Order: sequence, then structure tokens, then C-alpha cells
Amino acid sequence: MKYYLYNSLANNGIRPDIAPETELVDAVGLDYSEYLNGLAPEDEVVLIGGDGTLNYFINAVDPKEIKNKIYLKSSGTGNDFFKDIEKQPGEEVLINPYLSNLPTVYVKGMEKRFINNMGFGIDGYCCEVADQIKEKEPQKKIDYTGIAIKGLLFHFKPCHAEITVDGVKHEFDNVWIAPTMKGRYYGGGMEMAPSQDRSSDMLTVVVYHCRSKLKALISFPSIFKGEHVKKTDIVQVFTGNEIEVRFSRPCAAQIDGETVLDVSEYKAVLPKA
Repeated sequence: MKYYLYNSLANNGIRPDIAPETELVDAVGLDYSEYLNGLAPEDEVVLIGGDGTLNYFINAVDPKEIKNKIYLKSSGTGNDFFKDIEKQPGEEVLINPYLSNLPTVYVKGMEKRFINNMGFGIDGYCCEVADQIKEKEPQKKIDYTGIAIKGLLFHFKPCHAEITVDGVKHEFDNVWIAPTMKGRYYGGGMEMAPSQDRSSDMLTVVVYHCRSKLKALISFPSIFKGEHVKKTDIVQVFTGNEIEVRFSRPCAAQIDGETVLDVSEYKAVLPKA
């Protein structure tokens, strides 16, 4: 049997349109581990959602103990995972091969896995503002690019940052973004780490630092095509298994798009295969 799991609280409560011979399960409040343990080995599960759904799943179960085939059918606005593995929205993709070596982030006493990235800086600020908009106007479409531009010009203040990669420390002033990437994309299609390979045993941290707000703003669109890494005067890229980022003041962060407020530091670790 093939089971489709969906979030009835998302997409205005509209039920997914799937074949009648399949089983549709509302995943709201579902204990994923208990649910999977109750399935026969030959049963298959399709998660309907985007990056947020995938992140929730990998933190609700131990990927090493999954015995069934798990698929993702993309839905919603966040599909950086699909873009990274070069699949089209709407496809059903077997995700078991991508769950074997996931990084863990340690932040504010929490320990969480992530599938795409752990972001820190203006990306976290954008998620924080977006959450506030959603709370006030749930139906309003979020303009993340507009939020980022206003943040660059007026609201977000860059920080001094210490970036430690496999024990080697680097320091930067006027840091706007310092995400650690498992995949290439984040933020709805920005190619933050164009050389990152999610199948490798390395993570990539990208440091975007610039004293001039105007220059930071003018250079920002180059991230969408991964061309920002050529601007070596304001962008540095490091790879490693263990990455620690410490800011000089607390900022919002995000884990696969989920906001974490008042973060001063985080550590991301990818086990060696």
C-alpha cells in the first residue's frame, strides 16, 4: 500500500488531489516513528510538502531506522531540496538515499538535523519578519526579496563574526550572512553554495561581508545565480566537517526555513561517511 501524508493546516486546508486507490493520511499531530513502525515493510509513504515538511520529518524520526520507501511530492513555496537534486515540482522522489548522512546543528541548547542549510544573519531576519507578517495576515504572499532589500538598507545591522572550520578560526567584520550549506540552494532558489555536493562528507559555509550597504545591496542579486562567490573581496567560502559561527550580537537564524530567535552562535557537524 502507498500512503500519502499531508498537512491539513497548510494550503488553506485543501486536500491533495491524488489517485483514489491510494490512502490519504492527515499528518497533523501524527507520531511519525509510531506510524512507520506500524507499517508493513513493503508499504510506501509519500510526504506531500516542501523543505519545511522534509525538515520536520527528519527530526521526528531516526533516518537510520527507516525501513520503508519514503518519497517526497513537492508542494508549497519552499522547494530548495528539489531544485538542488534537479527534480521538478510535483514529482515523487525517493528520498531514502538523501537521509543517510545528515548534518546536525547545535543551537540555543537544541540539537536538530537539517537537509538544506543552517542560516544566520539577514536570512534569519527575513524569516523572522515573514513569520510576523504571516501572523498578522495569514493569506498574504511573502515577498522575501523585498524584506531582504529593506533589511540591507535600513533594518538589519551586520555583525563581527568568528567562523571556525575544523578548528581553524577566521574573523570578519560587517557580516551580513553566514550560512552552513548541505545543499546548494536556500531562500527559495538562491544558489548560495554553487560548489556544494550534498552527497559529499563536507559542508560549506559562505561568509558575505561588506562595510558598504550600497555595495552589499548591489551585489546581493548575484546570489541567485551563484555568481557572488566570484566577488572574493566580500565573499569567502570554506568547507569542512565541523563549522562554528559566532556573531557579536544575537540575531535571528533559520534551520531549513524555520526561525530561531536571538541566536549568538551555532555549530554544525557532518559525520564523516
